[in-house]
Amino acid sequence: MSGGDPAGRLVRPFTLTGGRTRPSRADFTLITTVTAVDPQPETLTRPQPEHTRILRQCAEPVAVAELAARLDLPVSVVVILLCDLLEAGRITVRPPCPVTRTTPDLNLLQKVRDGLGRL
Repeated sequence: MSGGDPAGRLVRPFTLTGGRTRPSRADFTLITTVTAVDPQPETLTRPQPEHTRILRQCAEPVAVAELAARLDLPVSVVVILLCDLLEAGRITVRPPCPVTRTTPDLNLLQKVRDGLGRL
């Protein structure tokens, strides 16, 4: 898979990440929610076009997997770019909510068993 620029040219993923193959952080998952900071902080460096595309998509909270699909980029590339934006203070990240239920819902399991039995 390769991302594209507005002119329709293909851009190789390693070009977008500056040759990096691993994110600087390991806490991004497919369901981590990302939101652009509003207003954007002043930065000394001009963001890459892909960073700008991500920020536009993150105006409202969006999951990493959905963001990668919208951008038509591999998740691994999107995570590396998200790490850049997080380190620059341009996005906030919310990890997925942990499952708090410790005991199985027996009523739900019964319904699932009954439904499977009808197949």
